[in-house]
Amino acid sequence: MTFKTMFGACMLLGMAAHAQLPVKQLSQATPFANTITPDFLEQRLRVLASAEMEGRETGTPGQEKAAIYIESQFQGFGLKPGAAGQWRQYYPMFIDTLGSHTALEVNGTHIPYGDDFKANIMSSHGDTLENVPVVFVGRGIADKDRDDYAGLDVKGKVVLFLSEDKYPADSAYTGAARGLSDAAKRFWASNKGAKAVLVLDDNPRKPDFPRAGFMRMQRNPGGRMANEYLVRSGVAALISGVDSASLKTLKPGTLANPVSILYEKVPVELKPSNVLAFLEGTDKKDEVLFITGHYDHLGKKDGKIYYGADDDGSGTTAVLALAHAFAEAKKAGKGPRRSIVFMTVSGEEKGLLGSNYYVEHPLYPLEKTVADLNTDMVGRIDPGHEQDTNYIYLIGDNKLSSAMRPISEAANNEFTKMKLDYTYNDPKDVNRFYYRSDHYNFAQHGIPIIFYFNGVHEDYHKPTDTVDKIHFGLMARRVQLVFYTAWDIANRDEKLPVDRHEQ
Repeated sequence: MTFKTMFGACMLLGMAAHAQLPVKQLSQATPFANTITPDFLEQRLRVLASAEMEGRETGTPGQEKAAIYIESQFQGFGLKPGAAGQWRQYYPMFIDTLGSHTALEVNGTHIPYGDDFKANIMSSHGDTLENVPVVFVGRGIADKDRDDYAGLDVKGKVVLFLSEDKYPADSAYTGAARGLSDAAKRFWASNKGAKAVLVLDDNPRKPDFPRAGFMRMQRNPGGRMANEYLVRSGVAALISGVDSASLKTLKPGTLANPVSILYEKVPVELKPSNVLAFLEGTDKKDEVLFITGHYDHLGKKDGKIYYGADDDGSGTTAVLALAHAFAEAKKAGKGPRRSIVFMTVSGEEKGLLGSNYYVEHPLYPLEKTVADLNTDMVGRIDPGHEQDTNYIYLIGDNKLSSAMRPISEAANNEFTKMKLDYTYNDPKDVNRFYYRSDHYNFAQHGIPIIFYFNGVHEDYHKPTDTVDKIHFGLMARRVQLVFYTAWDIANRDEKLPVDRHEQ
């Protein structure tokens, strides 16, 4: 074979590997795509975004109720459990709560946690101090221009300083010092060996700190800096041995009374879960296509339920519809060649935690995972498309595989005929949506992805994201596009090439 002939043959092989399924083969998917109807979607979304689910916040009973419902749907479709014989992949999460014994004591006076003594649980660690001397350091500045610690030894002691909110910069030290953050002062105090920091702050605008912290995946890591506690004038007066009116004239130095502090920070372990269903393939069953959406949302705040109908009840419902359609195809003898995992994840609103846990603890080899199709908000219309509503944003479809976009566009051109909007696929997109949903954890492992998205609307992350605002006809077409794309990926001869490296 001559070089020219060899080159031509290689080109043909490359084109075959990148080519989408012929229309005739792809048309076999149509009866099953047609099971994705507005009624099917609405029935399930009304359950997922109901008041009973309480906003589906990760680690709450509402999230657990949603997981049970999703599991029942997968089981009803005839799918198999996808997490090593179970429906759920549980992962650890912790939330810090404030213990009931938290208090400050000075000169025989017990001051429970509350308005006069409080701390930010999210930036504090557990603390136990007994009869520790307190040193007043004025405004607590210790930078290249000024040192309020001059001549003072605060190592192993508690530091008290004045908050910038209450006490403006003095005339001798203005400019950059104005509005110095208490965090900077805490840093200086910690570096000088202080065991804790008390900030005298009577500002009534200061919000109350919550009694529970943010959720995280590790146990309490402890703190490197001294804890910072806000105290009112009455507490500072007890420590100083003077009346409240005299606090502004305090001189730096050790104060009259030591303090004891018990800051009881109790980590509570939660067990949120990803819900996985498995559909076994035929001759290429060792290769796996993932179809994902996150089922968690924001829960309840100030007595209001954040229903999350679009974010991401719509994407979760899409995963259910796709699972049902493929299950029906298999029952009809048209099952996919590659296996498919339908995974609804929790923890997305907490920082993509559920999907991150999955890729760090995969249940199917990542090297055998051919793609992830992720639906996150696919039921609404954004302000930019109010006049031309037949659209869907596609993000990330060409970042890792040159074959993905041709497959998607061919399916759309033949069947769903929507405007495929690539606006947010621009690497310069200031919204950085590519990095903000669960597909990104797959992409970081070199797995081709498509993120299906309808854009942000006025109800994003508000209690008003409700089912009555979902466009179910449009949503059905969008989910059908995902189905045709998934059908091609699951049934093509060659695995999707990973021939690009932009993330």
